[in-house]
Amino acid sequence: MELNVQLLPWQQEVFSDPTRFKIVAAGRRTGKSRLAAWMLVIYALQAERGHVFYVAPTQGQARDIMWSTLLEIAHPVIKSSHINNLQITLINGTTISLKGADRPETMRGVSLKFLVMDEYADMKPSVWEQILRPALADQKGDAMFIGTPMGRNHFYDLYIYADVGDDESYKAWHFTSYDNPLLDPEEIDTAKKSMSSYAFRQEFMASFEAMGSEIFKEDWLQFNDEEPETGDYYIAVDLAGFADVQAATQSKNKKLDQTAIAVVKANEDGWWVADIIHGRWDIKKTAKKIFDAVARYQPVAVGIEKGALKNAVLPYLTDIMKSSQRFFRVEELTHGNKKKTDRIVWGLQGRFEHGQIILNEGEWNSQFMDELFQFPNHLVHDDLIDALAYIDQLAKVSYYYDYEEEDFEVLDPVAGY
Repeated sequence: MELNVQLLPWQQEVFSDPTRFKIVAAGRRTGKSRLAAWMLVIYALQAERGHVFYVAPTQGQARDIMWSTLLEIAHPVIKSSHINNLQITLINGTTISLKGADRPETMRGVSLKFLVMDEYADMKPSVWEQILRPALADQKGDAMFIGTPMGRNHFYDLYIYADVGDDESYKAWHFTSYDNPLLDPEEIDTAKKSMSSYAFRQEFMASFEAMGSEIFKEDWLQFNDEEPETGDYYIAVDLAGFADVQAATQSKNKKLDQTAIAVVKANEDGWWVADIIHGRWDIKKTAKKIFDAVARYQPVAVGIEKGALKNAVLPYLTDIMKSSQRFFRVEELTHGNKKKTDRIVWGLQGRFEHGQIILNEGEWNSQFMDELFQFPNHLVHDDLIDALAYIDQLAKVSYYYDYEEEDFEVLDPVAGY
């Protein structure tokens, strides 16, 4: 018996992907529950044994969201349905059960072929990790996590883990309410006018945001991909710990900072941020990234934050300089007896507000803006904006070498001293 499966383009993309564990962050009214219903029915029809579960934060929510939809789309293949226990048995004998994550004891001891966890951000992560993940083991079952983000919690951690791509059994998708062609975009625009920007980005744009303090405002940002004709380049480096990156990723350690290398061309009008190179690298690759940035942009000054991490990376950086016969001096950057929040605000807020920082367009923009608009928030990293703030101190260091012509004479015309 054939089912008339009708899917939106984004639903078809997720549905057709063979990845075992699918993570879908989507805005309100995108159609994620409809996709879940179709996948529950089709997986159940393909199952030779076991159960298929749909799990919502509560059993009441599971009934309200999914029960009528399942009866509608699956009625040609339904053998029986029991609303009291929220179970549907299909013609092949497989059972689709609707469950609430608030009652995890009702989900123990089953063998699962497929599982949907809807609004996973509202559930305790232990429900998946301790109860439902083991239930998929004997059949090597699949799972899909869907929901609208609620800040930076375990749903965000799982989404990032899948998005990084190191584990091929996980894959992440992100869709906004605009991705549903059946939803009038003018209605979304109308909702935007009456909502806070934070609420709109979370609910309709499916943004994983923690509540920010709005120290930096969106309308302060300016972009221009044309390099200024005048000015000098500066590079400031904010180092992270040199951990085993692969092991850290596999252990879902999302608290690991990133090394950030800010490249800025400064002149009397302000800063043009050419690039902020960032990533989680071992110590040798970090040194190579710094060297390559210096070789490409040839800055007048390079600075690295004072401390043990700087002392650790310098020998590797020196070895690369010796092997390539290209040398540069590294300035020592300090906190200046300021807290990080004060130092970043001091270095960046006024410049952004008065249009003295222009951003080059690049892949780094998204993460930089995410950090900037939510600063300061302990749930959000600040590595990229921290590196950029150091440019303020680094440029001041270089000014001490800007002598008037009559104050010095060239002692060595070859070396230039």
